[in-house]
Amino acid sequence: MGQPTIKDVAKLAGVSISTVSRVMNNSKPVSPEARQKVLDAIEKLDFKPNELARSLVMRKSNLVGVIVKDIGIEYMAQLIRGIEEIGRVYKYDILLSSSYGSEEALGNAVDFLATKQVEGLIIITEDITDETLIKLRETRIPYVLLDKYHAYKNIRTVKIDYEKEQYNITKYLADLGHREMLYIGHNEDNILNEARFRGYDKACKELDIHCHIVETDGLTSNDGYNIGEEAVKISSEYKITAVTCVTDAVAIGFIDYCADNGIDVPEDISVVGFGDSTIASIYRPNLTTVAIPYYDIGAIAIRALIKRIKEEDEILTEDWVIDCNIKTRESTRSNS
Repeated sequence: MGQPTIKDVAKLAGVSISTVSRVMNNSKPVSPEARQKVLDAIEKLDFKPNELARSLVMRKSNLVGVIVKDIGIEYMAQLIRGIEEIGRVYKYDILLSSSYGSEEALGNAVDFLATKQVEGLIIITEDITDETLIKLRETRIPYVLLDKYHAYKNIRTVKIDYEKEQYNITKYLADLGHREMLYIGHNEDNILNEARFRGYDKACKELDIHCHIVETDGLTSNDGYNIGEEAVKISSEYKITAVTCVTDAVAIGFIDYCADNGIDVPEDISVVGFGDSTIASIYRPNLTTVAIPYYDIGAIAIRALIKRIKEEDEILTEDWVIDCNIKTRESTRSNS
């Protein structure tokens, strides 16, 4: 038998010649099942009409797909930078797609990136459904999931320990001499918020802090401002000297409320945020906060994915937990 032809591939795969052509040229969508049959037939027949067909069989596109909820979310942009820069060191480029919180768009992005022959996927999300996880597994493309608000039993990831980091920022305030403290948290029920409450509660009990809690409906500066009246009332009643906030934005909103009502930060009350967003170092007073190393999370995630792609030693045998650090700025002072 001579060199196999596209006709032989179509016959073995049980599809039309045009379907084989579409798979090879990525010209039009093909169902995952038909696509796999064509790829299997190409491999079995060792059909190599050109470099493209070889890359289809070998899956060596040197592309990694990255799906984010929204590139406009600051921390996601930092994660992407870590992924892209370290990916380039390993000679991988990224294809970026946004889901904007739509599960359907996320599924479509997975399908789209699969047609582009990505060798791996990194999904940066704040929420993912079981249906999408099943779809991810069905593509058989190696992936790493960075999910801020959820944990999955069988999926290893790169993350921070929110309970420990909230404990540390609370301890930092205690070390400055603050003993009456308020936590402005978020009332949404998720593992991140629960972990933060645990960390705060643990620190208060261990360090002999009188702790108080108020909760916002959201995570923006408006939410921080709107909770201001209640927070200041409690602070006045219990002589609170330090407030720790769920996000930098909430902290800045609360400081704005204080400024509008004659309360000086940090002279009258110390305030800390969480996240170290860009505005934390620009706003006056500069905000003391927990700096989350998003770039490093992205860098480790892409390294783990490439090792998985190359079937080298798996570095995510357990969750990889990255330590944060406290950026000390102008919004806190000693209370001793």
